[in-house]
Amino acid sequence: MAKRVAIIGAGSSGLCAIKACLDEGLEPVCFERSGDIGGLWRFEEQPEQGRASIYKSVIINTSKEMMCFSDFPIPDDFPNYMHHSKIMEYFRMYARHFQLLPHIRLRVRAARGPRRRAGGGHLRPPRFSPCGPPRSPPAGIEKFQGSYLHSRDYKDPQAFTDKRVIVIGIGNSGSDLAVEISQTAKQVFLSTRRGAWILNRVGDQGLPMDVVFTTRMNKIISSLMRDMVQTLHRPDSSLCPCRFLHQHPTINDDLPNRIISGRVRVKPNIREFTATAAIFEDGTTEDNIDAVVFATGYSFAFPFLEDCVTVVENQIPLYKYVFPVHLEKPTLAFVGLIQPLGAIMPISELQCRWATRVFKGLCALPPRHDMEADIERNPRHTIQVDYIPYMDELAEQVGVRPSLAGLFLRDPRLAAEVLLGPCTPYQYRLRGPGRWHGARAAILTQRQRIIKPLRTRHVEEDAAASSVPLLAVLLAAVAAFALLLAYV
Repeated sequence: MAKRVAIIGAGSSGLCAIKACLDEGLEPVCFERSGDIGGLWRFEEQPEQGRASIYKSVIINTSKEMMCFSDFPIPDDFPNYMHHSKIMEYFRMYARHFQLLPHIRLRVRAARGPRRRAGGGHLRPPRFSPCGPPRSPPAGIEKFQGSYLHSRDYKDPQAFTDKRVIVIGIGNSGSDLAVEISQTAKQVFLSTRRGAWILNRVGDQGLPMDVVFTTRMNKIISSLMRDMVQTLHRPDSSLCPCRFLHQHPTINDDLPNRIISGRVRVKPNIREFTATAAIFEDGTTEDNIDAVVFATGYSFAFPFLEDCVTVVENQIPLYKYVFPVHLEKPTLAFVGLIQPLGAIMPISELQCRWATRVFKGLCALPPRHDMEADIERNPRHTIQVDYIPYMDELAEQVGVRPSLAGLFLRDPRLAAEVLLGPCTPYQYRLRGPGRWHGARAAILTQRQRIIKPLRTRHVEEDAAASSVPLLAVLLAAVAAFALLLAYV
């Protein structure tokens, strides 16, 4: 049975790994190569070698109720979508509240992984390095006389004032940079190999989009309709792919406005560069290009674990994206090595809760051939997971998946919110190991925490018009539950 656990990195995944170890009575030792906690979310004016980096204006694209740790709600007066400085403030609150800091050794770099022996465990958040320029950059990049950089080196738009700039990549970083640079640049071109689905942060009634979208009821309905809706096509935009959410969506509130105003022009993939121009795959050319930003993502590597795991083309076979299957004993786990359709922090936390129970011998992994078969059933070309199904899958392993049937019998009000409301992380603290007695209250008050930062001035409300009777909510929940039983 594991007693001491080495944790590499004190970012968001490392912090909840320390907490999970302490909850299970294990002894965590967290090694952080830099001088502070926070990982990616700690802004630095100059990028650090080997560490992903953010720019000055970054705002997270998942809302606070969906991204918080499951037994520590983000304060109700914090904005729903937080600037990186507020995220760091939350991390420090979390670390102080659960007394995590004494278990962190700063400015210590792991050179070699721990030897495999009984009595030890190892939790490893991924180490990311910039990919760009890509492994196969456009031909002629060496002849290009302008400047080019990876998005990790970008900090603010002033360096691009009055310039003609190409941003390569349609992900969240590429879209954000195209929008921000277009505020000072003469012209921005956004180059993409394929389209993307662009979603706003703000959904119905001014609520966060992920709160509106990420519900168990929506997941049931979308599962029922999946076979009915094969393809969707929108010919009115050069951004849209032909399959709805066939790839990871991009969250950006301003990109459509910048495109429709001509400040950002969408272009296809670049075929080659000349000294001053870019030639695109459709044969068009843009001359007098001053700068290129490669928002081409990151690769991950584990150089000190080369005798344990092998990464090939950004792929590593892991059971449920956590455990290597070939080790003699399950004493090594990877945390946060996923790209979720939803918030990553609660997923990392649940991965840690599962891993520490495996280390301790309280949860057993299946035989190796069963784990390999499970890996083969998952798409090998992606680390993308869907938030609710994957969280439920992990919760089954830990024994904390909420029971809708049991909740409807014992607590109909709570059951209605679990089924119809946002699938917030507190749902995985209602029962089983690690149960938190504040989970019920956190779920029933989550809407107040969402609305609180939006009410910055006093407005007289019509109570009759603005409230929905509890009976109506319960009736809707009962009808939804009946639908669930009938079709699932």
